[in-house]
Amino acid sequence: MSKILVTGAAGFIGSQLSHRLWQDGEEVTLLDNFSYGSKDNLIFEDHDFREEICRKDIRDLDFMEKLFSEKHFDVVYHIAGITPLPDCQNMPVEAVDVNVRGTVIMLDLVRRYGAKQMIFASTSAVYENNTDFPSVESKVEKPSLLYPSTKYTSEQFCKAFSDAYGIPVVVLRFANVFGPHIDCLRTQPPVMGYIIRELFRGNRPVLHSTGDQERDFIYVDDLIDLALKVRSARSFDTVNVSTGRTVTINEIYRVIKEQMGRDTDPEYAEVGHFWANYPELYADPYPISTEIMEREVVKYTCLSNKHAQEEYGWKPKTSLEEGIKNTVEFSCRVLKKAEEKV
Repeated sequence: MSKILVTGAAGFIGSQLSHRLWQDGEEVTLLDNFSYGSKDNLIFEDHDFREEICRKDIRDLDFMEKLFSEKHFDVVYHIAGITPLPDCQNMPVEAVDVNVRGTVIMLDLVRRYGAKQMIFASTSAVYENNTDFPSVESKVEKPSLLYPSTKYTSEQFCKAFSDAYGIPVVVLRFANVFGPHIDCLRTQPPVMGYIIRELFRGNRPVLHSTGDQERDFIYVDDLIDLALKVRSARSFDTVNVSTGRTVTINEIYRVIKEQMGRDTDPEYAEVGHFWANYPELYADPYPISTEIMEREVVKYTCLSNKHAQEEYGWKPKTSLEEGIKNTVEFSCRVLKKAEEKV
């Protein structure tokens, strides 16, 4: 049995990773400040983590020092961070403080208290300016938007700590993750969460551009399988977590619509509508770049998972249809519960 810390443990990915580790018999410590996490994510059929989680911020240095000195963690999964692109763009100082400084705090704690490994949650968004596909771990054209910039910068600190101190750090670059517990309630949810929410509420979802954008989606259980396998790494590594295949947003919409028994067609909006809920980003004297916004909306993403297969013997096994079915069923329960609270 290993002693494992999961930060961001009340979030979409962190909660399910924590649950899997608990099922595997590991001693898991859950940590989240609930800026984006939800108590509902901590409730599983076979266990309820709500009374066990530490409701603390990774930047609370006194608490973190005490936690590491008492627990003597073997492995740290650092999942915590501000992930919505518009939130990072709208709160740059906070985004850098949480995503970059927070990661350095974790790396330094791992170094000083002797954890055997840290696994860091990064993102395929670091490839936003790449033009060669499928994207491979060794080639990144530096990103432009703030969220991927904070993650890419954090990756450099992971490499620096690993090089200087010999700490085994694994950077996992997640493709578009979906599955049960996906956020469907926040202002700007991931695309699947948004479509499910709008159809559930009887609204007509708005897709940006033509909906023909192609993206690489990975089911959360497959992601967790790889997150467990990379614990065998004994040095620094960067690993794409992806299917290596693409699907259009229109196809995603079609499958969700069929799963929910709806016949509503989407609306299509101009690219500039993408972050309409964040008008301050378009304000003078320096509105956000139209070119960058357009590129974000219509970008093509496809990640090579060859390294994950060859180094860790991992392959994704969940079909898009099965994954969406599970996502829809869980999300509809969450949305119904939220309605009942109003």
